[in-house]
Amino acid sequence: MDEKHDEGLTVEAPGVEDPWNLWYTELHAGVVGHTFKIERVLESSQSSIQRIEVLENPFFGKMLALYGSLMVADNDHNAYNEMISHVPLFAHPAPKRVLIIGGGDCGALTEVTKHPVVESVTMCEIDRQVVETAKRHFPHLTSGLEDPRATVVFQDGKEFIREGEDRYDVVILDLSDPIGPARDLFQKPFHRKVFERLNDDGILVAQAESPVYNPEALRPMYANLKDIFPIVRPYTCLMPIYPSSYWAFMFCSKRYDPLGDFQEQRWSELRGETRYYNPETHRAAFALPQFVKRLFD
Repeated sequence: MDEKHDEGLTVEAPGVEDPWNLWYTELHAGVVGHTFKIERVLESSQSSIQRIEVLENPFFGKMLALYGSLMVADNDHNAYNEMISHVPLFAHPAPKRVLIIGGGDCGALTEVTKHPVVESVTMCEIDRQVVETAKRHFPHLTSGLEDPRATVVFQDGKEFIREGEDRYDVVILDLSDPIGPARDLFQKPFHRKVFERLNDDGILVAQAESPVYNPEALRPMYANLKDIFPIVRPYTCLMPIYPSSYWAFMFCSKRYDPLGDFQEQRWSELRGETRYYNPETHRAAFALPQFVKRLFD
């Protein structure tokens, strides 16, 4: 597999016939990492942008890897997609118009469509091949594509934000790691443009990498967003297939606080079930360990 910023690789021990001897290892700084036994490589292709692999693990089931980084798995996709979607949607009193930048596996899109109050959700994804791969292998993630409120646009997210005029109640930055085409989408100029595309009471949520392995990414991201939004609240979730299994998000709002304005009464109206998110995890996600708090002091 292709190298990535933290050297994610798939390796196979030489001279061994056993197909169970195929392993996927995603390294950080070459010294620590996650390793998964692979039963089969179900698909391996190269889009115009990145390497795309679908792997099969006996515990996690099918796993989607982009440019050497695991994105989702049959048995580990809920926490990330649910927390990046439901936290902002339950903090806004009327999230009618939603925009997702990235999110090619369509998991966040499907979670957004569970909210009856949402009138339209647009997903802007740069790589059509990722969506087509997800449709073949992860139909439970892509079911939201069938919702009449959903629209998919295949375009660079930076261009979509710069060239468009529509305004949104909630914008979700479901981005890959800050390398390659996604690098600029983690920077202050892009966040300012997103701010302008939000309504006067709009909310932005962005994935923010691992607090354990990527503190150098979280610190400037938080500082930049604090210069733009009056309310910025980091929160976290458990994601076993991600490096360190601990992942962060930035909640950024022009008006609403994710705890003080939590619309818990709408929880009973949610269409479909969740496996990770509930009112308790919504509140608990903002209780940060001391080492994470110090990143933002």
